[in-house]
Amino acid sequence: MIQPALPTFIAAHPRSILVELREAKGSTPREAGTFMLVATKAIWGTIGGGQFEYMAIDNARAMLSGGGEAMMDIPLGPEIGQCCGGHTRLSFQPLTPELAETLEKRLRDEEDDRPAVTLFGSGHVGQALARALVPLPFAVTVVETRAEALEDLPAETEKHLTAMPEAFVEKIPACGAAIILTHDHALDFLIAQRALARTDLAYVGMIGSRTKRATFANWLKREGGGDDMLPRLVLPIGGTTVRDKRPAVIAALVAAELLETYAARQDQPSKRQVPTV
Repeated sequence: MIQPALPTFIAAHPRSILVELREAKGSTPREAGTFMLVATKAIWGTIGGGQFEYMAIDNARAMLSGGGEAMMDIPLGPEIGQCCGGHTRLSFQPLTPELAETLEKRLRDEEDDRPAVTLFGSGHVGQALARALVPLPFAVTVVETRAEALEDLPAETEKHLTAMPEAFVEKIPACGAAIILTHDHALDFLIAQRALARTDLAYVGMIGSRTKRATFANWLKREGGGDDMLPRLVLPIGGTTVRDKRPAVIAALVAAELLETYAARQDQPSKRQVPTV
């Protein structure tokens, strides 16, 4: 079942309880700041599932009936049938118009902060990768020279039709990602050269093999590329451990690669903390 957008859920269930994970110590299913909404017969979001979440839902619905607790401390241990070993503290608040506005703004801000992932090419792998990335915390843009290749992409993707996709490299926001999978190796090389000339991108990847990497290395050298450029290129994308070349498999591997890349960046001391409600 597809979860509705938050404003849609709130409009349908204005009498709901906001359940927020205020503290998360040790091993927990979700991080502090995670929230869900609980109505009498509907739920939006999740704080991690399991018995821990069932307890939160029961308390929220008790609150809707005039009982319940405003705070709950729940250790995630054998006493509730979970073995995470961490400790959580939950808050419960009746939803108000002001609180709903705060939640919606928070989600909009989180969407604005999503890393920009630009796919150059929308062939079989590009289409599969766009579909794999849409549910993940990325803002996905697809750049193509062929109008028909943009037709079946997910509605959530931004689409650009251009005769010169290499020029779009300059439009990728800082800390974004460029993934190159066009139908033309010469175009791949040109886009990669432009992307590697930027030192502020978090990820530059190209579909292909070790042979294609060697060919690109020779081409880049002839074109006067710097020695620091090639080591920053991920080629082949998705790694070499899994040799399955089906588009959906490649897409899953590349999605995991992107998640790992950005998780490593977020683990740096400068990462932004998401404020609680």
